[in-house]
Amino acid sequence: MGPYGRFFARAWQHASTKAGCDCCCVRPLGGTGRNGHLQPSTRTDIRLLRFPPHTYTLQYPAPGSPDVARHIRTLLQNAGIANAADEQRGLDHGVFIPFILAFPHADIPVVELSLQMALDPAEHLAIGAALAPLRAQNVLIVGTGLSYHNLRHFMNGSPVTDQPAQAFDAWLTATACAPPPERNLRLTQWAQAPGARLCHPREEHLLPLMIAAGAAGQDKGQQIYSDIVLGKALSGYRFG
Repeated sequence: MGPYGRFFARAWQHASTKAGCDCCCVRPLGGTGRNGHLQPSTRTDIRLLRFPPHTYTLQYPAPGSPDVARHIRTLLQNAGIANAADEQRGLDHGVFIPFILAFPHADIPVVELSLQMALDPAEHLAIGAALAPLRAQNVLIVGTGLSYHNLRHFMNGSPVTDQPAQAFDAWLTATACAPPPERNLRLTQWAQAPGARLCHPREEHLLPLMIAAGAAGQDKGQQIYSDIVLGKALSGYRFG
């Protein structure tokens, strides 16, 4: 099992220490096309580029949950956050790839939520806060992203960002594990962190953390995964 698989296997071990969840609400990697769109259906939607041929045949037939999707829409609307439902688009690769590893039986309903197009960290913290009541209803809120995402340096083996990645990872871990008021303030200022824009030229892969942190309320974060992959420091976090 590679490092990505090890991370999600570890995440599943932590998630399974609690009662089995009834549904997962997931913010995927590539869902920035429209503001706050929810996909209650779970047809696998493969939009990968330049990946091995077998990856285009992957399927993840988890059921959706229209009821949970409607509840999420109500929570967002009550918080003044615009949103819409999209019953045609299937699961993004940022959902079905990690979930194949974490929940291989595909027996837990999944609802996918896209990012807001403005990519404002405070707005995504607010989305998480609006979704916090789901936690008491046995819904697991998952932010699928990557703590380092400069693919140009990642894939060509460039060492240029190795040290900045370690500095950013240390900052991110200290931030995720800080007391919640400090954590949330620091997350809104993430672009000022050491190596921030070298590690995240665009922030789509970091913003899922904001949603998870916003939903955490007063629960502090903990680092549940840490590794060096192709020279880059990577971490994963859990709240609650």
